[in-house]
Amino acid sequence: QVQLVESGGGLVQAGGSLRLSCVASGSIFLPNIMGWYRQAPGKQRELVATITSLFKSNNADSVKGRFTISRDNAKNTVSLQMNSLKPEDTAVYYCNLGYSNGGPEYWGQGTRVTVSS
Repeated sequence: QVQLVESGGGLVQAGGSLRLSCVASGSIFLPNIMGWYRQAPGKQRELVATITSLFKSNNADSVKGRFTISRDNAKNTVSLQMNSLKPEDTAVYYCNLGYSNGGPEYWGQGTRVTVSS
């Protein structure tokens, strides 16, 4: 079993920054893909950014130039540096771990980010 634990959410003013972190534990294999998704009230969960264990990243258009995803394979961690935050970034952010070959997928419990205008 794999467990993902997020941290770093909170309340920030528009234009501010936050850093989210996620630690994965359990039976984790390489290669894998870790990432962040978010779900705003009344909306579907959407991709924010992903990064492979070979450090290839993919960001949603809405966060390009503002958010940076990174990971540490040795520590099984993934982080999301969020700069120039906007009120529309307000959501619950979820950490995700999966495999490109269609293996199991795991989710964290979510961390709330609120950006005030």
